[in-house]
Amino acid sequence: MSMYGRDPWGGPLEINAADSATDDDGSRNLQDLDRAALSRPLDETQQSWLLGPSEQKKKKRYVDLGCIIVSRKIFVWTVGTLLVSGFLAGFITLIVKTVPRHHHGKPPPDNYTLALHKALMFFNAQRSGKLPKHNNVSWRRNSCLQDGKSDTSTTIKDLVGGYYDAGDAIKFNFPASFAMTMLSWSVIEYSAKYEAAGELNHIKEVIKWGTDYLLKTFNNSADKIDKIAAQVGVGDTSGGSTTPNDHYCWMRPEDIDYPRPVYECHSCSDLAAEMAAALASASIVLKDNKAYSQKLVHGARTLFQFSRDQRGRYSAGGSDPALFYNSSSYWDEFLWGGAWLYYATGNSSYLQLATHPKLAKHAGAFWGGPDYGVLSWDNKLTGAQVLLSRSRLFLSPGYPYEEILSTFHNQTSIVMCSYLPVFTSFNRTKGGLIQLNHGRPQPLQYVVNAAFLATLFSDYLDAADTPGWYCGPNFYSTDVLREFAKTQIDYILGKNPRKMSYVVGFGNHYPKHVHHRGASIPKNKIRYNCKGGWKWRDSKKPNPNTLVGAMVAGPDRHDGFHDVRTNYNYTEPTLAGNAGLVAALVALSGDKTTGIDKNTIFSAVPPMFPTPPPPPAPWKP
Repeated sequence: MSMYGRDPWGGPLEINAADSATDDDGSRNLQDLDRAALSRPLDETQQSWLLGPSEQKKKKRYVDLGCIIVSRKIFVWTVGTLLVSGFLAGFITLIVKTVPRHHHGKPPPDNYTLALHKALMFFNAQRSGKLPKHNNVSWRRNSCLQDGKSDTSTTIKDLVGGYYDAGDAIKFNFPASFAMTMLSWSVIEYSAKYEAAGELNHIKEVIKWGTDYLLKTFNNSADKIDKIAAQVGVGDTSGGSTTPNDHYCWMRPEDIDYPRPVYECHSCSDLAAEMAAALASASIVLKDNKAYSQKLVHGARTLFQFSRDQRGRYSAGGSDPALFYNSSSYWDEFLWGGAWLYYATGNSSYLQLATHPKLAKHAGAFWGGPDYGVLSWDNKLTGAQVLLSRSRLFLSPGYPYEEILSTFHNQTSIVMCSYLPVFTSFNRTKGGLIQLNHGRPQPLQYVVNAAFLATLFSDYLDAADTPGWYCGPNFYSTDVLREFAKTQIDYILGKNPRKMSYVVGFGNHYPKHVHHRGASIPKNKIRYNCKGGWKWRDSKKPNPNTLVGAMVAGPDRHDGFHDVRTNYNYTEPTLAGNAGLVAALVALSGDKTTGIDKNTIFSAVPPMFPTPPPPPAPWKP
């Protein structure tokens, strides 16, 4: 072992008795010398013999830092090194700051974010009434400013505003309400992603434009109502009818001069409960505007009570809505509306209703069948099952809700299994598009809803620290669900046998003959009458106006697509379809680590104190 210790400065610590004395020790040692010997002068040799090494030499070899004595050589080296390092660091910083360089900004947005910007623009193009200044669709202007007033038979007179449903100018409350509910749900779960994409304010405006109109269609200040204005405009052209209406005529909405009848319903449980879901979900999105949010909640309560009191389907009896948006039942809307009202109000009576086994049975939760697991404007069962599974995952309300919530969770798991390619619940085209509507026309609206639910459920499991779920004995990772959603949305955005994007304006190859009156008539000073616009409908030329972000109805079951304006089964977009698209795109967009917002949806829900189960029956021998 070396006799030298290690100096923290890096040099050896030599143990040297002669050199180890400090200045204080030296001064004390002088007192011990013979004072008589100091009375006569000493020569230099004697001085050096008596005093040992001179002070000068001592100063040269050591530096006293107060708390420690270090070698002068090491001290100089250390200080020098620090000074040189500081100078070099300053010099390098100066060079870095003065030399021009390429800025590495944010990574470019992914395809889902790019498509999201466009898909939201479709709603701007569908606005009816007096348009806001920043609407950003150059070929649209104010339209249908007499809606409600022109129909003498209705008592609800101001029906200006809202959204046109598709390529026509009819305003259908039923699919429009579903569209607003889907958009609101996507904002509640993914507001951080909307914000990252710079679209949060836009989507809130889109939703409020819809809810402002829905509030006009019934007496929203009353606690009890007996009717709703369910639809403005008609489209029945059966039997060769030539009466001008929103389907017989091909006109810009701005030029419409024919009557637009209002369809009122007095017994419409499905419509009222769906409208309640729309207002309730929007009240959570718009909760920063407290007065407006409370107005939405009040309207939702009133509508839901009406839906429960006056039982009936809004499209019964061969009415005009039955031709286009025929509702098959109202039980699923009771489930869906009840769930949303529970989240919006925190009132457990809505949760009791939404988790009632008889209601679930009537809504088809235990039936199965070919359309089980398909969320659409007509059937909200799957959406309600996912929405209520959320309560079980993050609230755990316990008894008396646990049994049915557990059932819904299991049913949701089965639905998610049915989406995977390894199961044969649904066929797929050769290009990979899932056939949720079994080869019938207009498939994409169902596909986007499934892609949204799959991504959302995957994010629910991730947020609950659950790596996956079981399909029978097999365990599947949450990544499998996200991958399913990606393959379907990628197909829609152009990864298909035709290399065609089914979202207008996205990519280089997309439909140019969209079935849409406003987009197909050039922006000129000519006003075309009812039949005058037919030449634009039948023209082989591409639309003069680009309907940015519109998702068309989609390809057939052989991946075929006919870009023909008159064939609406291929080329017509809809509000409900685009709402599902927006929801799926935002769920897949941006950084996967962002995930869902676990708590906002529960902001009105008081802390849960589960009711203890009843005691067991007394034991009898």
